Amino acid sequence: MTADNDRFFGGPRPLGAILPRLTRPAFKRRSPAGAQLMADWPAVIGPALAAVSVPKRLSAGTLTLACSGPIAMELTHLAPELIARINAHLGGTPVQRLRFVQEAPRQATIPPPRPEPQLPARVAASLTEVRSEPLRAALEKLARGVYRTRG
Repeated sequence: MTADNDRFFGGPRPLGAILPRLTRPAFKRRSPAGAQLMADWPAVIGPALAAVSVPKRLSAGTLTLACSGPIAMELTHLAPELIARINAHLGGTPVQRLRFVQEAPRQATIPPPRPEPQLPARVAASLTEVRSEPLRAALEKLARGVYRTRG
């Protein structure tokens, strides 16, 4: 076998020859325009509307958006402007209609801050012996971090 034969039997191949076979299954489930729209959603319609709506599917010219009931009414009134923005972003006219499905909005839950841990008396006493204020503050911060993870 020569080096040329290795190229065709398990050797290096051009990426362009392999890529369609790898991407075809993903694009069967989701169109390239739909995938791009989902990735760029906040940039396309703005952060305020992106926070209350989620694109679910783009199929046969219909973009399905998930949002709560009151927001669906507002988006219905904004539909011509939204369709124009989306099509300008994607190029061409892949979206002709909007379809709304009711879905509860995802709320970002922020955990409450944990209380500062109490330092053991022995550690607190040793910190008072440190004369340098910046060093004492740094050591106290370090000690609080250590005892926070132990609680």
